[in-house]
Amino acid sequence: MKIIQTKIPDVLLIEPQIFEDERGFFYESYTERVFREKANIVDHFVQDNHSRSAKNVLRGLHYQIKQPQGKLVRIVVGEVFDVAVDLRASSRYFGQWVSVHLNAKNKQQIWIPAGFAHGYLVLSEYAEVLYKNTDYYAPEYQRSLMWNDLDLAIAWPIEVEPILSAKDRAGKRLKEAEVFA
Repeated sequence: MKIIQTKIPDVLLIEPQIFEDERGFFYESYTERVFREKANIVDHFVQDNHSRSAKNVLRGLHYQIKQPQGKLVRIVVGEVFDVAVDLRASSRYFGQWVSVHLNAKNKQQIWIPAGFAHGYLVLSEYAEVLYKNTDYYAPEYQRSLMWNDLDLAIAWPIEVEPILSAKDRAGKRLKEAEVFA
């Protein structure tokens, strides 16, 4: 496994070791000991989520103000543009974002620790996203940032209006949002 720090060092891009032959491929997508030793990810995962979305669906930017979730995200079908926004007011990276292209072919994963908003845009005809969470879903604490907040200036690779849920259309601007200490 190869660990790559992003421009926000707490957000990690993870490249697994893949074993391929004429039968197909095999890789370990998560081994607690290896993640602890190589990436210093000591968080305990309590919930796995699986979503499927069509092209131009934009999910996010989501976070939970209480019971914050760290997320280990990977794609099993298709491709997404994945974004993490630092919402830790005490961080020197507060309000900054990082992005990666994740897809089923490269099998990369992104580790997004608690204290970040997370979202993604589907670039392929559809995509299936799997992510492990460090805390349980708590809808009463879920918040959304506005995906196109000018203060964030996220460079989404989209030329049409994205498909959003009602919750995501009602996202708040960073300067109005609840953030972490």
